[in-house]
Amino acid sequence: MKKIKSTCIIDDDPIFIYGTKRIMKEIDFCDDILVFNNGQEAIDGLLNITAQGKKLPSVVFLDLNMPIMDGWEFLENFIKIPNNNREMVTVYIISSSVDPRDVERVKGYDIVHNYILKPITPQDLKDVLADVA
Repeated sequence: MKKIKSTCIIDDDPIFIYGTKRIMKEIDFCDDILVFNNGQEAIDGLLNITAQGKKLPSVVFLDLNMPIMDGWEFLENFIKIPNNNREMVTVYIISSSVDPRDVERVKGYDIVHNYILKPITPQDLKDVLADVA
């Protein structure tokens, strides 16, 4: 199975981040993992990457409920980032919310590929690899 070059986790839960990174290493998911603890930190970090002329991570795992800037606000700002590969970025919503309104709202964003319920499993990540790699 192919692996991706870089991925990004945007989540404020250190236990989720730790577990997800561990699973990613186990299945050789990617070369590089960027972690941001809220949407604002992620937007700032991703803008910095584009300012350096680098490519954005090809997969973004985004939590919806975070302090400072939540996942919805991140999506609104992210789609405005001028970058040479933003259309090559695939966003996966990672949430513990089973609210059907969230699932429905996600459909309004072309960049969002799927909605994965926490906790993430090795099979979830293998499915992502099968989709994008």
